[in-house]
Amino acid sequence: MPKRGRPKGPEKEPVLLRLGSPLLEVLDRLAAAEFRSRQGQIEKLLHEALIRRRAWPPKAAEQTDSDTDEPPGSS
Repeated sequence: MPKRGRPKGPEKEPVLLRLGSPLLEVLDRLAAAEFRSRQGQIEKLLHEALIRRRAWPPKAAEQTDSDTDEPPGSS
């Protein structure tokens, strides 16, 4: 029998984030307008910011370069 309910998403790690009241009010207003939770709105905004900075999605080449101690092009 197929499983019911929402599919399991990626693993998530809890993060403590301290934000001031004015910022929380804006986040709550944006979240309500897009039918999201506050947490979902924060994740969406962070994701959009990373895309704009061209830091998302992470590139496999960057991960493998950071795993080695040799500078690129030294082999």
